[in-house]
Amino acid sequence: MTSIQAIFIAQDAGLPLVHRSKVNIIANQGVQGDRYALSKGAYSQSRPSKVRDITFIARMGIDRANHLLNLSGHQTFSDVETRRNIVLKEITPEELNDLVGKTFSVGGIEFYGTELCIPCERPSKLANKKHFFEAFEGNGGIRAGALSSGELALHDLLNLPD
Repeated sequence: MTSIQAIFIAQDAGLPLVHRSKVNIIANQGVQGDRYALSKGAYSQSRPSKVRDITFIARMGIDRANHLLNLSGHQTFSDVETRRNIVLKEITPEELNDLVGKTFSVGGIEFYGTELCIPCERPSKLANKKHFFEAFEGNGGIRAGALSSGELALHDLLNLPD
């Protein structure tokens, strides 16, 4: 069953993400205490604006991207260096990407998949590593809007739409 393997937040743009065992989700705002919920994220003022309540990435996507990096002799990226809020285990990147345009729930909290997290160079820059963009294309996860409020914790389950 697909569940939360890791949770990360950062209080301001560019700060290292920190691991949490649980976080509060605020509807239409995001992860309480995270840079995007506080409008302090690197892309918070981007126009046109985008929903940046929360990001999800598949453990298999991180592993796949790191395998490609290893094959090329490049440094890999740790979970925290992907700069995503939630790492989900037991889901493929394709299954996660398919949640764009759909309502789903994690730990009983409803989310709406708004778009793919198209890789950028920010994780490479902040981790002082190269090739994030190339390795994480298709593996970078999704952005979602929070439709309800509540607490998310490690091991909470993902419920796919019917």
